[in-house]
Amino acid sequence: MTESRRRKTPLVADKRYPSKGRRPAATKRTAKPAGKKAVARKTAARRTTRKKTRKKSGGGGGLFRRLFRWAVRLIWSVTWRVGAVAAMLLALAVGVVYTSLPDLDALLDGRARGSVTLLDRNGDVFAWRGDQFGGVITADTVSPHLKNAVVATEDKRFYRHFGVSPRGIASAVRINLSEGRGPLSGHGGSTITQQTAKLLCLGVPYVPGEWDSEAAYEADCRQGSLWRKAKEAVYAIAMEVKYSKDEILTIYLNRAFLGAGARGFEAASQRYFGISAAEVNPAQAAMLAGLLVAPTRYAPTNNLQRSQNRARLVIGLMEDQDYLTTAQASTARNTPAQLSDAAAAQAGGYFADWVITELPSYFGTNTRDDVVIRTTLDQRLQKSAEEALKYIFQEKVREGSKAQAAIVVMSADGAVRAMVGGRKTRVSGAFNRATQALRQTGSSFKPFVYATALELGYSPLDTVVDEPYCVNIPGSGQWCPKNYTNKFYGRVTLADALKNSLNIPAVKAAEVAGLDNVRTVASEFGIESDLAQGPALALGASESTLIEMTGAYAGILNGGSAVEPYGLSELKLLGDETPVMVTTTGIGERVINDKAAKQLTWMMERVVSEGTGGRAQLPGWQVAGKTGTTQAARDAWFIGFTADYVAGVWMGYDDNTPLSGVTGGGLPAEIWRETMLRVTEGMTPTPLPMLAPDPPVRTAQPQQQRRRQGGGFENAINNLLNNLFGN
Repeated sequence: MTESRRRKTPLVADKRYPSKGRRPAATKRTAKPAGKKAVARKTAARRTTRKKTRKKSGGGGGLFRRLFRWAVRLIWSVTWRVGAVAAMLLALAVGVVYTSLPDLDALLDGRARGSVTLLDRNGDVFAWRGDQFGGVITADTVSPHLKNAVVATEDKRFYRHFGVSPRGIASAVRINLSEGRGPLSGHGGSTITQQTAKLLCLGVPYVPGEWDSEAAYEADCRQGSLWRKAKEAVYAIAMEVKYSKDEILTIYLNRAFLGAGARGFEAASQRYFGISAAEVNPAQAAMLAGLLVAPTRYAPTNNLQRSQNRARLVIGLMEDQDYLTTAQASTARNTPAQLSDAAAAQAGGYFADWVITELPSYFGTNTRDDVVIRTTLDQRLQKSAEEALKYIFQEKVREGSKAQAAIVVMSADGAVRAMVGGRKTRVSGAFNRATQALRQTGSSFKPFVYATALELGYSPLDTVVDEPYCVNIPGSGQWCPKNYTNKFYGRVTLADALKNSLNIPAVKAAEVAGLDNVRTVASEFGIESDLAQGPALALGASESTLIEMTGAYAGILNGGSAVEPYGLSELKLLGDETPVMVTTTGIGERVINDKAAKQLTWMMERVVSEGTGGRAQLPGWQVAGKTGTTQAARDAWFIGFTADYVAGVWMGYDDNTPLSGVTGGGLPAEIWRETMLRVTEGMTPTPLPMLAPDPPVRTAQPQQQRRRQGGGFENAINNLLNNLFGN
């Protein structure tokens, strides 16, 4: 085909309306590629065209978009610069804290004071005081169940965060707001690392002189202000840089407070279960981990059922996070953790407190060492006293009564074997009515009147007239004592006067023996309280504590020697073999002679077998004792002994309200009997060390008559010398 035939014929329209600026058809030329300058001209032309198009379409929307883009660029520019500065400051703060962090070993035992572990007379642990620390444990040496329980409960992302968990904080804020609290009140969203930082008080050590108390220091460490939280976060991040995850967990496991004075999981495991933290099973691990949220509230020694319920929640968390299989979780729920025998008993709380207060403070309340004390406590006798008190108040006292009681049981040498300081027996730090309550002794003081007379040579069978009797007391006027029955019994022996707790014969006997002598004998027997100066001394107008009175009666049992009640047998520092303190006996100087003590025991045995103390009788046993009831029945006492043990009982109201229908020969004697029935169970009865008196040789007379007859006190001394050496 020829070239002319292939050429396209122009359209008519093209001829009619030629394109503007179109060049006339030219002779066909070979096509050449466009140069760079041509491309640039075309691009510029297109941009110019777009700008013209925008201008034609209006400038409002374009201006807004330009402002928005400018704002975004400004915000981004400021944000990344501020962020960069903040990051630099954070890195600097973390670096500063990092350099201050000590080696791991220095952070494991952070107690401000040491612990006191108390053993009974057989060497078994029965109580703890101070901050107990069972020894260093690590995340590798504890039971895997315990490690898993702590992580599952406190911080399930512990091994995945850098010390602070933004997700945890956001979740805590959401929960707090949903529960109507402030964003930082309640749930804190703290990681284990942050909690550890708080336990370390952000590196601020406790210095006693700089704080009002240890409690004030700990309160400051726990404050939750925003600034404190920020410092806590910095400290936590620094810890993550300095220590490994398991090292942080190790610090936490050793320093966490878990109730009942236990610092760290090793101490808590030993305290509650009697085993090491390496041996706990899933149920025990869950109970320990459950304490972290509120140690005192959930401590199993306070409320075992509540602690077990909390442990079930922890078991559920462990199961959800695959730390326990379904079968293991089911077993843990069906067999919840139980307290060890020592923890469950909580024996001797009053006794433990008393022993601690009797020690020098650097071995007791303020010790910085770990101290182990072997005591005189007999847990069987302690249980006997507690059960007896509970039985009497359940069976013999009206429901709702606020009356209180106290019991002390000791050996003849003053070794305290049991102590109950009030109706609530499972206590620590409570008011101890056995050692702290000063109460009027009433007729329980009378044995010291007769002890003085016997020491001066009088016989239990000497007589005195029970009749109306008045004494003029300087500054107070005439004082006329009366018997409890408001009756008079004529001439009676000293033994019968004590047996029936007659008041007038006791006053006359005290005057014959000499009030100063009576005070001397009572104080030397161990009654350290201020003793009354007038004749009312004979009727127990003075105040004393139950432990003092019981110790004084122990002096009568042991043959007339003074007794210092004691509870410590041996004190050692933990890990040492050589004792720091040792006590073998509480017997001191002789107060009255052996014959007088044995005759007084004979008189006091008749109080129980024939007189006002009849309710204290023990089948098959000889018992000596004395009742005591103060004016208006504000105090009621019974103190007595067998050949093996002395026991004292006091009953009354803390506010001195009079007892209703209670005397020393009533409920106190019954509490004494119930206690000693349990104490003597399985024991072989032993006769009392008592001596029946010789026939009577004289009559005790009041001071007025003695003066007319040349001085009764002098006659008593002369008669005693005559009896010893002859006329």
